[in-house]
Amino acid sequence: MRKTVLAAAALAVAMVAPAMAQTREVRVGFTQDALTLDPANARNRETETIIRNMADGLVTRDANMRVVPEIAESLRMIDPLTWEASIRRGIRFHSGDELDAHDVKLTLDRITKPNAMGGQTSPRQSLLSPLRDTEVVDSHRVRLHLRAPWPILPVMLPFQQMVNRRHVERAGANIATQLDGTGPFRLVEWRRGDRIVMERFAGYYGGSPDIPPVGPAQVDRVIFRVMPDNSARVAALLAGEVDIINELPASAMRRVEQNQGTQVARVNGTRTFFVAFNTAKPPFNDVRVRRALNHAVNRQLIIDRVLLGTAVPLNGAMSPDSPYFNASLPEYRYDPDLARRLLAEAGHPNGIDLVIDVIGAFREQAEAVAQMMQRAGVRARVQVWEGAVLAPMWLNAERRRERDMYFSSWGNATLDPSDLMVPTLRTGARGNSSGFSNAEVDRLLDAAETEVDDAKRREMYNRAQVIVNQEAPWIFLWLPQDLYGVSRRITGWRPQSDSRINLHDVRLAQ
Repeated sequence: MRKTVLAAAALAVAMVAPAMAQTREVRVGFTQDALTLDPANARNRETETIIRNMADGLVTRDANMRVVPEIAESLRMIDPLTWEASIRRGIRFHSGDELDAHDVKLTLDRITKPNAMGGQTSPRQSLLSPLRDTEVVDSHRVRLHLRAPWPILPVMLPFQQMVNRRHVERAGANIATQLDGTGPFRLVEWRRGDRIVMERFAGYYGGSPDIPPVGPAQVDRVIFRVMPDNSARVAALLAGEVDIINELPASAMRRVEQNQGTQVARVNGTRTFFVAFNTAKPPFNDVRVRRALNHAVNRQLIIDRVLLGTAVPLNGAMSPDSPYFNASLPEYRYDPDLARRLLAEAGHPNGIDLVIDVIGAFREQAEAVAQMMQRAGVRARVQVWEGAVLAPMWLNAERRRERDMYFSSWGNATLDPSDLMVPTLRTGARGNSSGFSNAEVDRLLDAAETEVDDAKRREMYNRAQVIVNQEAPWIFLWLPQDLYGVSRRITGWRPQSDSRINLHDVRLAQ
């Protein structure tokens, strides 16, 4: 009888213990809600960050921005027009369906083929526009056929997360809210405008073997709380209500560091800031004027005083984290006397009057640039515009004809020049707000687009960066850092330049 009672008591303890165990939960205070949970239907970094905790791609990036295999065991170029991906076996979606090559094909077809999402064309189509077709070779191999050689294919694939072809059929239009991924966490609940709740997927295959530890997630649950207000996000971190916040204001860094339980994490972002000249209009069609205005701005002082040290100065377009960054570009050192002499040589001994266009979010930075120019005899005025008006105006040659300068930026999540220099500096390109046109730069950028020899490609981009530096179509400014507030109970995590908050390897200190 006594043995029976003891056995029953032991069984009761065993049943209660798991329920009493504390859930290991990570809470993220996040600036924006997801726009959708369909990986093919948005081009928004915040949406991608949320989805990528629940869905994996053929390849991914580690914390150092190196492209490494994920769902694919390997990705290799067979010839300049053909790449082959071998798919890991045994990977399962959260629904239990096993992933195979047909899922990869459907995923890429939904992005690249017209009207492939229930009659809608993916807004991500241009990200993979050189991909002509995806061929299933066998159950775990696909071949990617290109329209022309495209050496940056591997760096574009981390942004494309795999979907389950059976789930697409089952869910129909509901795929926007019912994600069935292969990632380390599965969807539990989405309260629009409030939170997205995920739980650990015990059947996770482990993720990239190049990003240890490999295996299921280290925590039980993840909650992304939608908190667009900066003050509320910081307050929640300091109070211990959330563990990680993105877009930490630089002005709040000291409070976060002085708080016993929190710290600041920072990483170079991928957005190049510059002031574009209207190079088709006098006096900005004279390179001496453009160089003078570069010498008239003390970038480091603005970084220190206005940005509180949270940026790195640039001498060209590319981030110093890019493998194609030309570190030998000469600096336009701050020298207002030299700026005055250059302006005089260009026929402006009494200086010039100009207007810098900017959106409200960057008014303070633009005003610092304008104030700095005064010592060089440049009388600059800042005009603030709505973003919906300003960007289209400057990207239309006819509409920007009477404008002077544009305080702007361009994102470069791939860290490849094809994703930055081509759209902003090639003649007539979609993001070429300065109207810059240089035949040799065009030739080099065009040749590099299809050059599969990386050494030759690097040489082309180095030369193009030298010419751009010399021609100065922009005032070269800075690359801001992304700032995060992080609880000290969080371990195993650091921010990435692509803005991803990868929670697979996060652990909680005891």
